[in-house]
Amino acid sequence: MSVKAVNPILQGFYPDPSAISVGEDYYIVNSSFSYFPGLPIMHSTDLAHWEQIGNVLDRESQLPLENAGHSQGLFAPTIRYNDGIFYVICTNVSHGGNFIVTAEEPEGPWSEPHYIDGAEGIDPSLFFDDDGKCYYIGTHPNPEGCKYDGDWYIYIQEIDIENFKLIGEKHDVWNGAVKGVHWPEGPHLYKIDDYYYIIHAEGGTGPHHAICCARSKTVFGPYENNFNNPIFTHRHLGKRYPIQYVGHGDLFLAANGEWYMVMLAVRPTKGYTTMGRETFLAKVTFEDGWPLVNPGLGVLSDELIVKLDEFVPEVIETSLPNVSKKYDFTRVKELGPEWLSLRKSHKDFVSFTQDGLLLKCGTDNLTETGHPSFVAIRQDSHMFEARATFVPDNLYLGARAGICYMQSNDYQLRFEVYENRARVVLVKGGTEEVLTASPAELSPVTLILKVSGTKASLFIMSDKGVEPLVRNYNIPELSTEVAGGFVGCTVGIFATDGEDREEPVYAVFKSFSYERLLPKPDEEA
Repeated sequence: MSVKAVNPILQGFYPDPSAISVGEDYYIVNSSFSYFPGLPIMHSTDLAHWEQIGNVLDRESQLPLENAGHSQGLFAPTIRYNDGIFYVICTNVSHGGNFIVTAEEPEGPWSEPHYIDGAEGIDPSLFFDDDGKCYYIGTHPNPEGCKYDGDWYIYIQEIDIENFKLIGEKHDVWNGAVKGVHWPEGPHLYKIDDYYYIIHAEGGTGPHHAICCARSKTVFGPYENNFNNPIFTHRHLGKRYPIQYVGHGDLFLAANGEWYMVMLAVRPTKGYTTMGRETFLAKVTFEDGWPLVNPGLGVLSDELIVKLDEFVPEVIETSLPNVSKKYDFTRVKELGPEWLSLRKSHKDFVSFTQDGLLLKCGTDNLTETGHPSFVAIRQDSHMFEARATFVPDNLYLGARAGICYMQSNDYQLRFEVYENRARVVLVKGGTEEVLTASPAELSPVTLILKVSGTKASLFIMSDKGVEPLVRNYNIPELSTEVAGGFVGCTVGIFATDGEDREEPVYAVFKSFSYERLLPKPDEEA
């Protein structure tokens, strides 16, 4: 049997992938930065069809993110498995640094974080050797002093994995394949046959991103350069190529005996990236003791055939990536693992009744680095339509609620009901601009956001029909190229209040939907 995997295998904001195989099961974790819960964990048995089985960090005690910017928080996790225990190692750049969490089952519960004293830098990974020893591999600034931004080294040190303590000497083993390289990062360590291999990223996580490899007969080196480096990149293909920023790979052996690599890349639309960095899959073979990624092709393929039996996920459909989603909030009691909030759990402002989802109007603003009353899912298609139906008649003067298309606190598009009016607000560089406003009904209304590439159209639907407020407004500001940072866009619902009232104010949302759209033959996203 075989299946067809379609790239990207995880569409939308799923950056910095790390993957493992455990028997016939495969797991991926991704960075989540300042979103809560942290580090989504995906499961598959065929590498083509994936389900979200949870989030590694789903308790506030595990994930301090106070005042973290959108592209701060959690960087570059690595997942590994050894002797019945799952390990995830990661960096919280905003609070605590490098840490390890463990679990007996990938769904969790995962332990509280074990912060690692002396583990400087970012992008840590773990390697379990044949003799039972465990090694930490990570990155830190050039110990002789950085001569330029990104002048870093990869280092390896033994770690007491039972006590989560670094032991022995720290060894600076590699500083990249290219002379004067910027940001050798995301290193992973493997032992295959007689060699230890370092696979790492170079050139930053943007247009110059690449995957490189070095090897040694001993764990601490010396490591020799692969003359074919970089072993995989799209940086030579130009800005018009449909897939860019390729890098940050993690290698694993499938149950069928074939090697695969997950990596990140982006799919810009007309030069702008709104969905962030996504997870792609490639085949790997070895030649003369060195890995070849997609041999004979040398670039990411749109599809690849995987010789594994087809996997049919059994979780609720909305917990699957790469699908349209519909939520009838009058019929559910909780939000699934795909839902995100900012910096803390949504549980203190989300509740359910027979009337729907009650979203408490928070006092933290979406343009600040606090804990706004906002829940969202990842954008995963260049073209989509999001709808939110809610009842605005219980919003007091000063309170507002609606849909937010979020890139960051400084760049976002809000469609909100405010003082019996519907208005569209674009935030760019932290400055708000009201694009349009219109009277709104107090009866249930549906706010509609339709996105095609970098253009947005917004409509309000009530008993009186559908009224367009904005058509085909260009918003390149919600892209990585303009906003900067490492995240992709999310879309969801929010409720805020300008006053701290004795009695809380709630927006009652009946439903929310996210429909992936396909371009018409004469239409381009």
